Amino acid sequence: MIKVIIIGSGNVAQHLIVAFEKSKKEGTEIELIQVFSRKLETLVHLLDYDRIATDYNQLLEADLYIIAVSDDAISEVDSQLPFKNRLVVHTSGTVPITALNEENRKGVFYPLQTFTKNKAVDFKTIPICLESENATDYQLLNTVAKSISAAIFAINSEQRKALHVAAVFINNFTNHLYEIGSEICEENQVSFDILKPLIAETANKIMVLSPQEAQTGPAKRNDTATIEAHEAFLTNQNHLNIYKILTQSIRHNGKKL
Repeated sequence: MIKVIIIGSGNVAQHLIVAFEKSKKEGTEIELIQVFSRKLETLVHLLDYDRIATDYNQLLEADLYIIAVSDDAISEVDSQLPFKNRLVVHTSGTVPITALNEENRKGVFYPLQTFTKNKAVDFKTIPICLESENATDYQLLNTVAKSISAAIFAINSEQRKALHVAAVFINNFTNHLYEIGSEICEENQVSFDILKPLIAETANKIMVLSPQEAQTGPAKRNDTATIEAHEAFLTNQNHLNIYKILTQSIRHNGKKL
């Protein structure tokens, strides 16, 4: 039995808890024995009281400690761990493996997905990017990861940073564009729901076509008349600036501007 402890109680930590609890019920050899949270009440809806630690000195001995906190809190949390020579990993997309304390063995356990509170996800489909300092620790991380996901990748810190930047473009920036689209609809008394089938088709299309093949629209067609009409319509300067930048980028087809 591989014993795992999660340190943290935010979105990523809570989704990991749910995933490990589910895998345990399915008979895997991974056991989540404890979770650390500064506030007991944050996790009582997921775990019994006796499995929640609120003091670092309460942490039990485990095979793997997963620090699932915000990037800027990783070093602070890591420095307070009251043990040495154990396998400690973080879940960040950008923090390098070298940021972890030298007193313990280091690794990364990065689930590449957007996590929202109270929004369930199918962890089996979520890519988990792993990194470690030695082969033995990697095998342990691989075993743990496979208990909750079917998509495991060996990714170094620089590659992980590249993935995270790419993820910001395709997820965070795309969602912001949805927000802008919603604002434009609201300002003109049009239901945003009308656009949802288009959003779904755009997402589905990228599963079978490359981004280059899937690109459509006036910038792709170099439809100057439509572009000028859109720019004249946009009275919000921020919306107009974004429209112009993206139009120029599509026109240049990924070349440096």
